[in-house]
Amino acid sequence: MDRDPVTGQLLASQPTLSRFENQVDGRSLVKMGHAIADTVVARHRKRLKGRARRITIDMDPTDDPTYGAQQLTFFNGYYDSWCYLPVAGFLQFDDEADQYAFAYVLRPGEATATEGAISLLKRTLSKLRKAFGKIKIRVRLDGGYSTPEVLEFLDEQRVEYVVAIAKNTVLKAFSEPLMAEARDLSSISGETEHCFGECLYEAETWDDERRVIFKAEVVRHPGREPKDNPRFVVTNLKSKPAFIYQRVYCQRAPIENRIKELLYGLNIDRTSCTRFFANQLRGLLTLAAYVLFQELRLKANGTSLANAQVSTLRERLLKLAVWIQRSTRRIVFHLPDSAPWRHEWTQIARALGAVPT
Repeated sequence: MDRDPVTGQLLASQPTLSRFENQVDGRSLVKMGHAIADTVVARHRKRLKGRARRITIDMDPTDDPTYGAQQLTFFNGYYDSWCYLPVAGFLQFDDEADQYAFAYVLRPGEATATEGAISLLKRTLSKLRKAFGKIKIRVRLDGGYSTPEVLEFLDEQRVEYVVAIAKNTVLKAFSEPLMAEARDLSSISGETEHCFGECLYEAETWDDERRVIFKAEVVRHPGREPKDNPRFVVTNLKSKPAFIYQRVYCQRAPIENRIKELLYGLNIDRTSCTRFFANQLRGLLTLAAYVLFQELRLKANGTSLANAQVSTLRERLLKLAVWIQRSTRRIVFHLPDSAPWRHEWTQIARALGAVPT
């Protein structure tokens, strides 16, 4: 903010912040979203020196309950609440454990999972190909995205994809022989058992047959009856069914933790403004903060905070009483001797370019 914490100008009041939030228009918000995505892609291109074997795009909607008269809040039967239905986007490079946020788009509460998905994917694919050249790109999506339009778009873009698909009578019939085998295995072992298979399937609205991987699973819990749990995934990958389901599709699970960080670590769901655009601005500002925290976590490599949640990073690195001295040539931070995470703080500060005094 380029202000001295002692002698600088006062921070904005709440009414000033409210006016700021409400003066932003839709075009500016689109530009801000592009700027954040460009920054994330450019940062990781520099970090990886432009070399990556594969980049995986994950997108997932989440509910943002509303409790007032916000614009475009609607009742969503699936979540049984009045809400917004934002979608969050993440990038994974090669087999790295972390997924890096690049998009957070606020949407009306009655939006379908696919609303805006193709345009967001199209922009993201263009940015990645421009930054990394001819690179393998994989798109990994939940079941709400398995529409003809999305699948046709992914085919046209020549990307790898793994998309969950809802079960129906036809798919259940394909998986029934393996379901019977899973039931027998579960009956013998008394544990949850699963088998993997595949079939060629063409829904009425599809333009062609596609490969569908299925997991025939019988779930057992103590004190409960065994339960059939078949799951299906449509894909254009050529690997074995078990590998695709367990090592590719199921690896999207960690993005749930990233979304929880956005919600519980940074309160990205504080969308209490009346205007929809003001709430989208809040989401983008929080997304930008999360991008900075993910960079901070990268710089924490080799410390006890290398895998810390955002809430932990805030408590241990930012919520500190520090004496600041500022001169023409430098800014000096004096940490208290009793600061419990002083070693991690100084190590990360040096990784960011700070110089010890």
